[in-house]
Amino acid sequence: MCLHQPHCPTTADSDREAAVRVAHHPQQGWSLLCNGVVLFDDTGELLPDGQIVAPHRDVLARPVAA
Repeated sequence: MCLHQPHCPTTADSDREAAVRVAHHPQQGWSLLCNGVVLFDDTGELLPDGQIVAPHRDVLARPVAA
């Protein structure tokens, strides 16, 4: 699906979210990446084969109480 150089990561790669956005719909909360992944603003993903990847945001550290 990716026609530019260098090629984007495939859906099997751990960095698949680094693929180029080919459509972005911030008002709806999702983007389509050139590798076919639908990336949601909450960091969840829908892969081209229908597999769902749960949101995986980094957890921010809480301040330590004194």
